[in-house]
Amino acid sequence: MQLFYNSDISTETQQITFDKIESKHIVRVLRKKEGDVLKITNGKGFLFDAEISFANDKRCAATIIKSEVKPKPWNYFLHIAIAPTKNNDRTEWFLEKATEIGIDEITPIICSNSERRIVKTERFEKIIQSAMKQSLKFTLPKINAPVKFNEFINQGFDGKICIAHCEDQNDKNHLKNVITPSEKTTILIGPEGDFSTSEIKKALEKKCIPISLGESRLRTETAALVAVNLVSFMNE
Repeated sequence: MQLFYNSDISTETQQITFDKIESKHIVRVLRKKEGDVLKITNGKGFLFDAEISFANDKRCAATIIKSEVKPKPWNYFLHIAIAPTKNNDRTEWFLEKATEIGIDEITPIICSNSERRIVKTERFEKIIQSAMKQSLKFTLPKINAPVKFNEFINQGFDGKICIAHCEDQNDKNHLKNVITPSEKTTILIGPEGDFSTSEIKKALEKKCIPISLGESRLRTETAALVAVNLVSFMNE
């Protein structure tokens, strides 16, 4: 299935017109013509069938002929708060793979040891949109604006909130022993230099559960993906 994405489409939409880039892709690259049916999602759990009514590489239009509710295939809510990596490609790799596995929300957090403090979420949006389409999912993860650690940790949270850090602590449990199926979970993943001691202390004061992701010392993006995969596995 070739899946397209349009955030503005709804069950009330009757006609859709694609921009120049999408129109060129549909008509020239995919060689679609009038009468062909396209599959479109709005990233909100819907799949639409749209029949091409005007096939032009500068302005392609289609008529909605069917809509279908597509519940997300995972029964939990996962929010990953991750410190952006110095190499932006690594964060983008995480976003792509996490979207393919299943994630609901992502927040870039700026920490004391963060090597990257400027984040352009527009690029991140394109990465997760592409990954959603490629993996044939119909729910687009929410990507939040970057926020400083202290501001993030001081907000209220629903469900369980965990922090993965590298300091030696006897009370750290492996994430697999902390996850409760079907629960809303927020997991904090720190920068390459780990969370600072004061950040860890602040998180614990806010009732964050200290967790381990195993014996290996993992890169930021690897740790985040291990967390996503573990939550998915524990909910199967």
